[in-house]
Amino acid sequence: MLGIAAAVLFVIAFLINAADITTNDVFSSVNVMLLGLALLALHVAGIAAGRPARRR
Repeated sequence: MLGIAAAVLFVIAFLINAADITTNDVFSSVNVMLLGLALLALHVAGIAAGRPARRR
């Protein structure tokens, strides 16, 4: 799920950058891309993977 959210943020960052949309500093393409990278890192780390932890 986090990987899908990261992909959506990457697409939004690409569209902001490609269309030269002027946004405020919070929603700049670089900040949106960094949020996507953070979500991708959490996805790769296995956070919120949807699998329950193994209990013994």
